[in-house]
Amino acid sequence: MHTDAVALAESLFEEARRTNERRSLVLSGDRERGYDALESVLEALAIPITDTTLVGPEDRLRCERVSQSRAGELLGTTRTAVALDAHRGLRPNALGSILGTVDGGGLFVLLTPSLEDWPDRRGAFDESLAVPPFELADVTGRFRRRLVETLRAHRGIAIVDLDGGRIEADGLTRPAPTRSDAREGIEVPPDARFPADAYEACHTVDQADAVSALESVLPASDGRGDAGGSGGEQSKRAVVLEADRGRGKSSAAGLAAGAFAAEGADVLVTAPDRRNAREVFDRAGELCERLEAATVVDTRRIETNSGGCVRYLDPADAVSGLGSADVVIVDEAAALPVSRLEDFLEADRVAFATTIHGYEGAGRGFSVRFRDRLADSDHEVVDRTLVEPIRYAAGDPLEVWGFRALLLDARPPVAPLVAGAQPETVEYRRLEPDDLLADESLLREAFGLLVLAHYRTEPNDLARLLDAPNLETRALVSDGHVTSVALLAREGGLSAETRTEMYGGGRVRGNMLPDVFTSQLRDEEAGRPRGIRIVRIATHHDARGRGLGSRLLEFVEAEFTDADGPNVEFAGEHDSAAEFADGDETVDWLGTGFGATPGLVSFWRENGYRTVHVSSTRNDASGEHSALMLRPTSEAGRALHDRHATWFARRIVPLATDALADLEPDTVRAVLRSVDERVLSPLELSDHEWRVVAGAAYGPGLFDVDPGPFRALAVRYLLEDPDPVALESRQERLLVLRVLQGRPWAAVADRLEYHSTRQCMQALGETFQPLVDRYGTDAALSVRERFLEE
Repeated sequence: MHTDAVALAESLFEEARRTNERRSLVLSGDRERGYDALESVLEALAIPITDTTLVGPEDRLRCERVSQSRAGELLGTTRTAVALDAHRGLRPNALGSILGTVDGGGLFVLLTPSLEDWPDRRGAFDESLAVPPFELADVTGRFRRRLVETLRAHRGIAIVDLDGGRIEADGLTRPAPTRSDAREGIEVPPDARFPADAYEACHTVDQADAVSALESVLPASDGRGDAGGSGGEQSKRAVVLEADRGRGKSSAAGLAAGAFAAEGADVLVTAPDRRNAREVFDRAGELCERLEAATVVDTRRIETNSGGCVRYLDPADAVSGLGSADVVIVDEAAALPVSRLEDFLEADRVAFATTIHGYEGAGRGFSVRFRDRLADSDHEVVDRTLVEPIRYAAGDPLEVWGFRALLLDARPPVAPLVAGAQPETVEYRRLEPDDLLADESLLREAFGLLVLAHYRTEPNDLARLLDAPNLETRALVSDGHVTSVALLAREGGLSAETRTEMYGGGRVRGNMLPDVFTSQLRDEEAGRPRGIRIVRIATHHDARGRGLGSRLLEFVEAEFTDADGPNVEFAGEHDSAAEFADGDETVDWLGTGFGATPGLVSFWRENGYRTVHVSSTRNDASGEHSALMLRPTSEAGRALHDRHATWFARRIVPLATDALADLEPDTVRAVLRSVDERVLSPLELSDHEWRVVAGAAYGPGLFDVDPGPFRALAVRYLLEDPDPVALESRQERLLVLRVLQGRPWAAVADRLEYHSTRQCMQALGETFQPLVDRYGTDAALSVRERFLEE
């Protein structure tokens, strides 16, 4: 059988090299047989060890090895042969990152159990899906079943059944497509600012066009003086490069960076991770060396003889360093949260390079959400889309298979199909995993919308959608097409033993809200009630503003609560995961957690959810402080909500001047307005404190003498319905910035555009006048009357 596998591999490899495409060889069956066959194949193909990588748990070959958990380290690299050992489990993310590593003319080898048995096998990734109270037996194998079907259906994939001693598919494309020269047609623009070497280093016409577009980031004149960050009278400029993986967008950005640095410009490069920017630095360094312009080159900095440089900073540090850079390049932009991308619009000259479909992020999310903000900015925007592959030929079978197997190109239905969707016409549908598996169109539409709901949706999420026992999907459907979708997670209902473990600091997977309530906020009973967390919710971009998202939440609430009203029985600790997995079962609470922005907080508030916590640190993924919100649906859920809302209202003052001192004032306003008023305790200020506040509002008193009572009063106002007082937005921002967060007077005056610090101080006093009128005791009102009479 090894002889047949070797002969087949030789045919695949020869066809791959002749067509500049990739081919895949699946060795299914016994693991030891698989490795024996793999060693024979690699020896026969004579592929250098330096061009071979094994992704697996053990050093079974004399070549580079990485584990599946570290497969992301291969991003930005190329190999002639990559073998993935999936016998002990498959991480979809690992598969997604590996596929882009195989070079044109290369071979991807997949070692699997028998394809008939593989869907029923369980590995390490499946264990991560077995979140309490569910067990490993509750995790299904739908993702692998679908993966096997795609392996058997796609061209360019050979399958060898080692146990049965037969070749199931030879993977040859017959007739093989002809190989074309992608460099044909590349020309140096007649008015090019960049040196000809930058264009001669391009591999496709698309890439040369991208390099030409990047010239427009700076004014079309020579000299560093015009490249300054201030931009002078020049308009702000932004370039957006979009492409699927392997099209050379990062290389184009690198060539431009090198050309700018050779001119003397300071080029700041950032990306989600330094390894993502490796290609930018490689190409920039190569060009600078070719131009004999580089003096220092390393993985984080290139310096040139003209005084220019290309330097890397992590996103957070890059935002702080925008003022000193002439040009900013953001690579893999779709993998950064929109809020972080918005920060880079402070730069006058900026370029965004983003993957449309891929492991690092979802370009459609970038396009739909960030593009609107970019269009509203004062930047002149130039767009380029790179289509022609560089590392392999167009129509490469391995790329086509990867896109389908991992749904990297999943997208919602086209706009005309949802044009008639209205809250009163849509159908509420429970999207069972088996239904999604059986209907590829339905799966692509639902998953495509979920991609838009989050800036980074990974291949792992597809497996979770199909196999995780704690996750469920609900949708609104119009004429058979998904218009809104929600991903739900069952949380809570945890045993006393698990709750004790969490309270002691142990992490329990898949129970985000109970985990925070228990481990951070020290509520050991928080994991007892059962709940539904809305993990993600999305509405088709062309159907927004019609109330569909709110309608979907109404249906979800109706499904998981009693038809006659809230469930008054405690629905908490249970005897089996199967009981909790029953879709007809009521729960104690509905909840959500997300990166807090004013718009999102307001959306959830309007749908009956109330804030009970804001994280003290910014989330590494979203770049925002996370808000946790609850909508209780039973007495047990109400008790959980009330105690956490009460605790949050009590700690907001010290938090605002400490951990939340950098939270945007409009976010603070939205968060406080979304706290349930019922949990508020009486406002208790002494007569002296009221005289201090009233004296500053109506007389010569000062806020800085005793900020405490001012903060208590500001919080009370922001927590309550503003109608009785209704300060202007600017006044409320003043309360947040100066009173709650304690920012310096000068910074507050500048932020709110007061002419001077003195005017800002006077405005604060005037802001407290209606608060004294509304809440003040006799002691406060007597001070007010005294100064009004004067």
